[in-house]
Amino acid sequence: MQLTTTRQGFAPATITEAMEFSKMLAESSMVPRAYQGKPQDIMVCVQWGYELGLAPMQALQNIAVINGKPSVYGDAMMALVQASPICDGIDEHIEGEGTPNPVAVCIAKRKGRNPVIARFSVEDAKRAGLWGKQGPWQAYPKRMLQMRARGFALRDAFPDVLKGLITAEEAQDYPSEAAPRPARDVTPHNPLDALQAPALPVTDPVVIEAAMADTIEEPVGVVVEQQITDAVTMAPPVVEREPGQDDEEREPVALIGFALLVPGKTEPTSVHDTLDEWAEAYEAMAEKVARAGKVPARERMTKLRELRDVNKPTIERIDSIKRIRHTAAYQKRLNALGAAQ
Repeated sequence: MQLTTTRQGFAPATITEAMEFSKMLAESSMVPRAYQGKPQDIMVCVQWGYELGLAPMQALQNIAVINGKPSVYGDAMMALVQASPICDGIDEHIEGEGTPNPVAVCIAKRKGRNPVIARFSVEDAKRAGLWGKQGPWQAYPKRMLQMRARGFALRDAFPDVLKGLITAEEAQDYPSEAAPRPARDVTPHNPLDALQAPALPVTDPVVIEAAMADTIEEPVGVVVEQQITDAVTMAPPVVEREPGQDDEEREPVALIGFALLVPGKTEPTSVHDTLDEWAEAYEAMAEKVARAGKVPARERMTKLRELRDVNKPTIERIDSIKRIRHTAAYQKRLNALGAAQ
């Protein structure tokens, strides 16, 4: 393997070099623990770094996936913005120190535009259930207020520089992804268990479906009657019978494929025989969501993330090269929507 030497260190020049480079780093104890033994995650992280302007090792130290959301640490976010030629300065301070409700303020100045001012107060943190939360909010409350105000201001003023990433400090405060709901027709073995059934996750599929309605159409000619029993997107077998046969002579034929899911729906929109066919259908749907001109750009970005999250188990089954292309296409759509805001 030959690595290109730049002022920022070693960097792979081809996809083959990138894969070998990622495998080498995955075996090292010098990379963060979250990336050790995971060359595919390292490769995607390094690609994120290139798009943001971070060298490979800087990307591994400053980009993290927290609660399923790619994010960058607040100090690295500040560095990326200040290094951009369109940045005209960042001002941060605390208003009302010593009062019951101090407010962190961040003023982001972009050349040729009005400054973006973001505030985050103790009252804001209380409403979000963050104030006094065990961890950084309890140990460093002033710093966490500052990070939240910074993240809001920099994301609103420099979406093209940050490529849609949020701060790691903010991502840590999001709840982890909820477990899949049980199948509706599953009856408890003990009737008393029904009295202690857990509450449904705090999500509203009706709202999600309504948001996706004007961007995703129902497929024509595809009827799927399998029930989705878990988060894995391979549908269970369905029994079909040959016409003209007696009941004793009929033999079941199992139909198995890869289901394309839409957030908020229990039934897939389509099922495909191969991963390649599924990937083509997924990209077509994602492109349709991204080009829905009547929907605000920020809302379309949210829909793209939800579409990707609900299909994540199938995406992870695609081979590494095609998965990298998928990630690049996904990020390209987010970048275009971020610049359109």
